[in-house]
Amino acid sequence: MPKILIIYPHWMPSNLVGAQRGRLLANSLPELGWETHVLAVHPNYYEEPSVPELTQLVKPQVKVHFVDAKPITKKNRLIGDLALRAFSNLKHKAIDIIRQERIDFFWLPIPSYYNALLGNPIYKATKIPFGIDYIDPWVDGFPGQEKTFSKAWVANKIAKILEPIALKNASLISGVAYEYYAPVLKRNFTKKSIEHCAMQYGFDPFDYTIDIGRGNELWPPNKEAFIYAGAFLPKAHLFIKALFQSVSQLKKENKIPENLHLYFIGTGQYRERSIEQYAIDFGIKDMVTEKRDRISYLQVINLLKKAKGILVIGSTEKHYTASKVFQSLLSGTPIFSIFHQQSDATAILNQIGANNYLVEYNPADDSEKLMLNVKYKFEDIISSQKEWNPNLSLLDQYSAKASAQKLIQSIEKVI
Repeated sequence: MPKILIIYPHWMPSNLVGAQRGRLLANSLPELGWETHVLAVHPNYYEEPSVPELTQLVKPQVKVHFVDAKPITKKNRLIGDLALRAFSNLKHKAIDIIRQERIDFFWLPIPSYYNALLGNPIYKATKIPFGIDYIDPWVDGFPGQEKTFSKAWVANKIAKILEPIALKNASLISGVAYEYYAPVLKRNFTKKSIEHCAMQYGFDPFDYTIDIGRGNELWPPNKEAFIYAGAFLPKAHLFIKALFQSVSQLKKENKIPENLHLYFIGTGQYRERSIEQYAIDFGIKDMVTEKRDRISYLQVINLLKKAKGILVIGSTEKHYTASKVFQSLLSGTPIFSIFHQQSDATAILNQIGANNYLVEYNPADDSEKLMLNVKYKFEDIISSQKEWNPNLSLLDQYSAKASAQKLIQSIEKVI
């Protein structure tokens, strides 16, 4: 049986999105005939709060190894990145695992971007091929990098130096979407080719079998809740403005139920104009609640199941791939969504018949036309005028197992 080692600093019970990327694939790989090992830093060294219930998401076939890291103190606050604090321990432990377990391939998701720098020293010590997975772009992937001498600007300058070093001996580039790593190929592999593949996060039906043992504490029983769960995207502001303007007009027309409320959960600590501020601008502050702190992945699933409706607000970028689409669909709750008309999410929702309340964004349309499209679709969903019965069996091709299959096909070409 071939063996793979996934090296990523965060693991369950971490609630970070990157940890879920590795976890979804790790759970699926044993079903495809690959013995799967994971190397991470022990949760005692995470800065972010851990969520113990998330350990239930890891299937017993996955073999997990932990290492220690340098703790953060007032003296060494300069180095906060977990991959840096555990770099030496991760490197030496990975080499030991590869030799003892006879690993065939190791895989490094980023960010943390410094995780990619583990590839070369481990490869030099073991000669085992490795791949780097772009969950997010590295070079030119820092919001605010245009401002000279800002923290993001400095980080991007460092990225341009470190990326070619990290990729020097890589055998595979993968990513959530081809557009995320296409510039990587152009920057680093013009004179030689490299195996590459794109695969979405996907979903695992196993996640929806887990009972966290508590109900919904977010809204009172008398509320009809529409919930948005996840980060507020830098290029989603246009859509939020269109949605709130639509809701404001519907409210003036007495078409909004008095008990309807919009909840935006885990939107993150972004710097741009906030969802709450937009709600004030459009006079609907009384029916909008924003909670920026992240909540447990399993709690999100629980809330989606209990909501009246789900808001999935995408990006004006056509290549944006929304992994949250799958967890929303599997909840069984009707979805109101806005995506670029050429995005993968739009294609998926149309394919499975989950487009009853889908707004397809056309960049050629003006803001007034976008707002009217949003208004009509939102009025439909709050009045339940259309049947919600998507064909979820068609989602199998987008599952985490299907993504793992794509990864394995590329790895097998390498080894």
